[in-house]
Amino acid sequence: MMQVENTVTINSEDLQNEAKGLRFALPALGEFATGFVVRFRGKPYAYVNQCAHVSIELDWDEGEFFTSQKDYLICATHGAHYQPDTGFCVMGPCKGKRLKSIEVTEHNQQVVINIASISSK
Repeated sequence: MMQVENTVTINSEDLQNEAKGLRFALPALGEFATGFVVRFRGKPYAYVNQCAHVSIELDWDEGEFFTSQKDYLICATHGAHYQPDTGFCVMGPCKGKRLKSIEVTEHNQQVVINIASISSK
């Protein structure tokens, strides 16, 4: 993983389908703020690592975002379930809200996360 001012770049092979996600720093949101990227059904999706219910990180162990069935992202604290491809909360205390998405593209075996895109959302 390589992080420069406005982007984070990850080798595509380091991001497996419905597996452990990768976290990265989001200095624009504060010293300890993080984001994460997961691969779901072949595509990468990136979000601010913050539950839509309460401002806490989702993962129960670093990089562990998926439910055991690998069909939803889950908040370890309150059990909110989010669709991996939209960030929309379908179950839990924040039902109807969504995670803050971060622009991500993939080309030439590289996943590029545009962390500058969060400041405009």
